[in-house]
Amino acid sequence: MEGGWGRGPGPGPALALKGTLMAVGGGSRLMAVRRGEHRDDALFVYDCANVEKKASGNKGQDGQPADKGSDNILAFAFSPSGDYLVLSDDNKHLILFRTKPSWECISIRSVNRRCTSLVITAAEDKILVADKSGDVYSYSITEPEGEGKFELGHLSMLLDAALSPDDRYILTADRDEKIRVSLTKAPYNIVSYCLGHEEFVSRIFVVPNYPDLLLSASGDCTLRLWKYETGEEVYCCQLSSVCGPEPTKTDQKYIVSRIAYCCQGNYVAILCDCIPTVYIFQLDAVAQQLVYREQISLKHKCWDIAFEETGEIWTLQEDSEAPLQLYRPCDGQWKSVTDSEGLQKMSKCLLDNWTAFEGFVGAESHYSGLYKASFDNMAVYLKRKEERIQKQKKKRQNVQHDANGQTKKIKAEESSL
Repeated sequence: MEGGWGRGPGPGPALALKGTLMAVGGGSRLMAVRRGEHRDDALFVYDCANVEKKASGNKGQDGQPADKGSDNILAFAFSPSGDYLVLSDDNKHLILFRTKPSWECISIRSVNRRCTSLVITAAEDKILVADKSGDVYSYSITEPEGEGKFELGHLSMLLDAALSPDDRYILTADRDEKIRVSLTKAPYNIVSYCLGHEEFVSRIFVVPNYPDLLLSASGDCTLRLWKYETGEEVYCCQLSSVCGPEPTKTDQKYIVSRIAYCCQGNYVAILCDCIPTVYIFQLDAVAQQLVYREQISLKHKCWDIAFEETGEIWTLQEDSEAPLQLYRPCDGQWKSVTDSEGLQKMSKCLLDNWTAFEGFVGAESHYSGLYKASFDNMAVYLKRKEERIQKQKKKRQNVQHDANGQTKKIKAEESSL
C-alpha cells in the first residue's frame, strides 16, 4: 500500500506494509520494522532532518534562500517486492533505500517540485514522482544517481498516481476531476480519460487481482469503479447514503483519504478525512459493484490504514497511548487484537518517537482547500447593486447636508446686516 501525500503545513503520518515489512512515516522520521525477526537491525529509523541541505540559488527579500521547506515526509512507497523503499520530503529530496539484507540508503536526489505521490514500477527499475505542478518525472533505480526525466504533465495539481500491475499503463488523478490513462512507455499517448467525478480526485487504486478495474474517490464524496482502459464507469457509490451523516453533522463530507485492498476476499477498506471510522466494502468483480459490509468505529481520528495479506487491518491513529491498532477478521467481523508481537514492537517504536507525530494531532482537514470556489452570480449582482444604492443615498445625504449648512450660513449673514 502506498504511503501518504503532502497536506496542511506538512504531510499527515502514513503507514505501509509489504510482506514482513512495516513502515510508518511521521514528521521527518521514517520508522520501519521487519516483523518476526529479533535481530538488532530489525528496527530502522531514518530522520530527514539529518539530510544535508543544498543551498538554493533563489533568494528572498531578506537575502535568505527562498521557498525553504520543512523536513516532513510528503510521500513514501515500497517496491512490489519490498526490496526498495522510496520517500520524498518537503525539502524536495528523493531518498531511495534498499531493505535487504539490511536497510541501506542508496541515493539522495533532488526533485523539481514538491511530491504528492510516489510509485515504483513492477520491474523495479524506475520511480515515478507526481508533483504539485501537475507533472510526473521518472528516476532510475538501476542508476541511483541519475537525474529525473519528464514523463507527462497535467494543467492542474496531481493528487495521486498509480501503475497497472504489468507496468503498461500509468494513471494520474488531478484537482480538476480528471483521471488520465497513458501508456507508460509513451506517456504522450493518452489511452483514455475516466470522467465523472465532480470534484478533485483524491485517490485512485488499480485492483491487483482484477487489473482491468480501477477504484477512485473524490471530493464529491463518491467511490467509483471503472474499466479504465476504455474510461467506462461501471459503478458509483454515494458514500453519504451508505455511511450516513453523523447526527450533529448533516453536511458531513466523506472525502476518501485512503483506499486499502485485500485480495483474499476482495475487501476494500476506506478511510475518510477527519472521520474516526473505517468503512469496509467487498468487490463483486462479476457484477462489477461494491457491496457495503461493515464499519470499524475508532476512538480517535485515524491517519492511515493498511491490509495484511491475511485480511487483518492496521490503523494508525491520533492516540498518544496506543497509536497503532490491529483488527482481525472473525466470523465476518473485524475485532481488535492486542496480543500481537509485531503490534507491541512497532507500538513501542512509535511511542519512543511520538514527538514526530504531535504536530499532526487535531489537525484540520487538508482537503478543504482543494474545493473550487463557487459563485452565485445573481446573489453577487444583487449585493453589489444594494451597495451602490446605499452609496448613492449616502452621497445625496451629504450633498443635502452641505446645502442646508450653506443656507443657514447665508441667513445668518443677512440677519446681521
